[in-house]
Amino acid sequence: MMTFSLDGVAQTSAYPYKVAQDRMLWHDNVDKEQQKLLVAGGGSRDSLMRLSKDETVNLQVTDALIRQVDELQQQIEFDSTLNTNTKKKYLRGLEFLLRGFHQSWSNREIQASAAPSLISAFEKAMELDRKGESIEPVITGGSYEAGKILVECFLYPTENIGVKPSRLYLVRRYCEMHPSLILTYLHNHPGLPFADSLIIIAGHHNIRQLYDFAAANDELGVHIRNCKDTLVHTVAMLANSKSGQLYFPFLDNLVKGRITTDEIDKIKGDELNYYRLLVKTRLDYAARILPPERDTPLEMNALTDMLMKKGKEIFVREINALHTVDNPAIRFKILDPLTPAELYYLIVLSEDEIYTSSYLGVYERIFQRMTNPYGDSLIMQVHGDYFRKFIKMAAAYNKLDHFLGTMDKQNAGTIMKSFIIHLEKANEEEAVDVADSYSSIFEKNPALARFILGEVKANYEKNITAGNKKGIIIYSLLETLFESADSANKTDLSTRLGIPPVYSVDYNSLADDSGRVIQQVFFYGDQDKDGQNSFTNFMAMFRPRPGVKPEWKIAENPQWVTISSLKGKPVIIFANKPLLGDDDPDDKAQKALAAYLDARHLKPTIVIHRGHSYHVKYTIYQMAPTARIVVLGSCGGYNNLSEVLKINEDAHIISSKQVGTKTVNEPILQAINNTLLAGKDIEWLPMWRELSARFRNDPAAKEKFDDYIPPYKNLGAIFIKAYRKAMDSE
Repeated sequence: MMTFSLDGVAQTSAYPYKVAQDRMLWHDNVDKEQQKLLVAGGGSRDSLMRLSKDETVNLQVTDALIRQVDELQQQIEFDSTLNTNTKKKYLRGLEFLLRGFHQSWSNREIQASAAPSLISAFEKAMELDRKGESIEPVITGGSYEAGKILVECFLYPTENIGVKPSRLYLVRRYCEMHPSLILTYLHNHPGLPFADSLIIIAGHHNIRQLYDFAAANDELGVHIRNCKDTLVHTVAMLANSKSGQLYFPFLDNLVKGRITTDEIDKIKGDELNYYRLLVKTRLDYAARILPPERDTPLEMNALTDMLMKKGKEIFVREINALHTVDNPAIRFKILDPLTPAELYYLIVLSEDEIYTSSYLGVYERIFQRMTNPYGDSLIMQVHGDYFRKFIKMAAAYNKLDHFLGTMDKQNAGTIMKSFIIHLEKANEEEAVDVADSYSSIFEKNPALARFILGEVKANYEKNITAGNKKGIIIYSLLETLFESADSANKTDLSTRLGIPPVYSVDYNSLADDSGRVIQQVFFYGDQDKDGQNSFTNFMAMFRPRPGVKPEWKIAENPQWVTISSLKGKPVIIFANKPLLGDDDPDDKAQKALAAYLDARHLKPTIVIHRGHSYHVKYTIYQMAPTARIVVLGSCGGYNNLSEVLKINEDAHIISSKQVGTKTVNEPILQAINNTLLAGKDIEWLPMWRELSARFRNDPAAKEKFDDYIPPYKNLGAIFIKAYRKAMDSE
């Protein structure tokens, strides 16, 4: 075996055979790559290549990359059938082989254990090259990772005839392994001979991406539009239609010939009938998901998104906007044509926007319009679609007892069992809905709460028996959360769930290095002046009062205000102005404020949303990752909670089931600020008790306050934190 000098360069005297002087450089280059691999594995001269944790693998790798490569060097050096240039070519190939393996191993693209087969493949390819034959069979017969290394070993001084077809083969293999990258690759590398087949693979993998590329006026767009595959052809047609976005929710039925674009054209301009078609299609898809069909319709999310969008835009926002109208016949007139199923989807898909009074009006009309007003009939009519969301919302708005009371006890029990079982097969949102519902149920119906807790425990045992890790995690978390709802249990959620404290926020975690607590408040300019009025009420908390020494200093510019404490600990509040105009001036104000904060390294740890529910997503999008307390002041539905916790997994979220109101918002914010000025930790339990006592003698205000959910009762948010932590550790 060859030995190495300390500087890694093989010396003439180190070889057990004579090496021609004009090939010494090529041998030395091979030896250098061997030495680099030894060093990479933490080894030294004449030691193992420790590229794996398995010593047996290290022995095999060392044998392949040292002994076998050494033998190949000697074989090449003494092969009388090869001329000097060909010998140099194969020595260079060995150098490239070792270098390529080293790079791929370093990038974790190839396992160390692949080394022996890689050397064997090189020998086979070298034999083919000597005969003037293509190395392609060797490339196609091995792994993509090995082929990518080998193809670079037979380029100089003459390229093997199999290099070009092998490169094409490797491109195809790469694309098949990474279908999400296919269309981008084809866009950047036009003219590939197998582009059509790759387009089909990419299109079936990611239809939305296909839609976007199909609309482009370039070579790839032409290829997509000319593709004969039914799905690709249909998507391309939609992408190049002015009404493509309106057709897209019906893609599955369009591909299967169950509906035509002409049929959609007849109603797409009619908001009511278009919404009705969306509901009809959703009901069709929901039925097909169930046994015996167990079909998975294409782009069901696109249908759901459009159904949600249209339901909010056409119906929910109008009845929300009329919340001050006392006559329900006027306020809810727009709902007159809707069927129970159409009303059902308004509820379950507008959780983050619907006001309490709006929800109650829609809920009442569902049962008024049913021929047989039974809750189980309603759930059967919608094929169980979103039934957990419906039950969660019924619990939140104190309608669950009514819903269960519309059916006999046996069916009600079956419904609630179904609410709990098979969460291990459901998505995260459904488990969060179950978690979110419990606080309301526990407060309003203790007997039902005990039943649910019992079912959770039973399902936990079933999942233990089945060895289902996801189910064990879900039901274990739910059991802990539900037991915590009873204060008599004195459950320490932080300790039990292994998550940061949920009952308090350490003052020091809110203050920056200079001891300042930075807050950012988002306001929105609205046509109905809601945002402007909210801003006025908010600022009134900080303006000087006659005869009282000022506690806050206010500075302002055209886009935002800065509110700084004049007593106690330093607290600085930045709030953009709710500007209204054609060029979206409040958005510009928010961005300007964000740039100002960033330039001065001011990091908000408290973020407050003030405004309509449909603005919440913009607040969350701009929310600083340093936010530790987030006051949404509007519904904290799953999507909002989930997105906040993606930005900061430890955030404490205060949300409301109702539209934010100054009657409640201001006392909450004042309580938080008073605690901060005193330099104390935020303790949610005593703070909420004091606030509750404050509203005790004002029934209207108490009702609104009860709609606000403090962080320690936000079981959905706590579940998300604990569930993601537990799943990540698996």
